[in-house]
Amino acid sequence: MTFPGNDDARTGTRSRSAGRAVVRSMIAIGVFVAGLWLLEGIDTAMGNALDQWGIHPRGPEAVRGVALAPLLHGGWGHLAANSVPALILGFVGLVAGVWRFAFATAVIWLVSGVGVWFTGGTGTVVVGLSGVLFGWMTYLAVRGLFTRKPLDLTVGLALMLLYGGMLWGVLPGQPGVSWQAHLWGAVGGILAAVLLGRRSRTGGAARDSRQVGAIAS
Repeated sequence: MTFPGNDDARTGTRSRSAGRAVVRSMIAIGVFVAGLWLLEGIDTAMGNALDQWGIHPRGPEAVRGVALAPLLHGGWGHLAANSVPALILGFVGLVAGVWRFAFATAVIWLVSGVGVWFTGGTGTVVVGLSGVLFGWMTYLAVRGLFTRKPLDLTVGLALMLLYGGMLWGVLPGQPGVSWQAHLWGAVGGILAAVLLGRRSRTGGAARDSRQVGAIAS
């Protein structure tokens, strides 16, 4: 038997849980971006020596470059330009689900880095979070098409209106900017949305089946 008070209690519990998720997401992305600023300070004190740990296209240190390049930046201006979208996109992604966003980030990080290593300009060193940011953008923008959840579709539309213009960065253009990182990051974001959307639909179908079985029994 269900009593009205139980519904109120469940609603309150969900509200508190959602509030805690928002706070945790704000703290997590804030700490991540603060860590980038700390690392840039260390790099500056070392005469920008850490930038050489970025991706050298088709160079021998592929693994190190792919792993570290998004954490390094070519100066304070470069980092500042990436920080605001990182805070916004990272927060939205974390609120939607920490583990899903972590998986998406891993896919984007890998696809963007490996893509740059294969296709980047010879003799260049690529650093910066922008490839990951493009991946976060495309992941959050298109995931609703695969999960088929109204909230995901709404968030995707809002982000397209806010940051859709940045997608022009996947095309060659501005000197000194790795459009390859942007392009492959965007590809990684779409791939992550496909993989997680498929898993979400499969999991939802399994839950529906269990619920039907429970009702029938």
